Amino acid sequence: MDANAVAVPFYDLWHEDGHVPLIRELLPPLLAGVRRSLIEIGAGTGLITELIARVTPAEIYAVEPSLGMRSVLISRLAQDPPTLRRVTVLPCGALDVDVDEPVEAVVMISVLQSFSAAERDELWRVLARQLEPGGRLLFNWRQRAAAVPGELVSMGSYPVGRHTYEVAGQVLEAEGESVTSRFVYRTRQRGVVVTEDEVVSTSHWPAGEVLVAELKEHGFVAEDAPDGIQVWSLPG
Repeated sequence: MDANAVAVPFYDLWHEDGHVPLIRELLPPLLAGVRRSLIEIGAGTGLITELIARVTPAEIYAVEPSLGMRSVLISRLAQDPPTLRRVTVLPCGALDVDVDEPVEAVVMISVLQSFSAAERDELWRVLARQLEPGGRLLFNWRQRAAAVPGELVSMGSYPVGRHTYEVAGQVLEAEGESVTSRFVYRTRQRGVVVTEDEVVSTSHWPAGEVLVAELKEHGFVAEDAPDGIQVWSLPG
């Protein structure tokens, strides 16, 4: 089962109920100086792409490997023709990004946990190559308590017409920074389940000091940032 295909109908409902409202507050001031170009890693359905386009005139490279997510993203962009003309949607993963000229900023929102330690080493190398001197890397991150395997619990319930869309999850296994979880996506009508799909996936949650060491090793320098956001730059 394609995890992204299963999650697409639930994606905006769940994320609007999660990190997106806070990102709408924190991100705009950090992009105030970006005027020419930036890369967004893991654009998803375009919730953050839309925000970026509203607060900066820059050309945007929106990186999204999932066909389902890209379909929603482009449909969202099509509602605003001027934005559609300055957003290039790249159908690749972050490790394969290669744009025509270095950008002023890279934005990653709720994406970093998708990369293992070995993949992060390559990620920082790729992003450093894509950024211009003085360019900034911005991503959201908080230190998390150690995950503990447990029972399936509700993570969100959203009415859509006569249906209710539900997301539930549980931790199956936790070892080091890696956490394997099971997610169940259900649609109900009058309490009866009409669709149900489940996805098992592994995410990676390195300790803060590990991230700091990795980024410094690749030449990034930490900048002041609001709680919940990391800002790193390459020396000019």
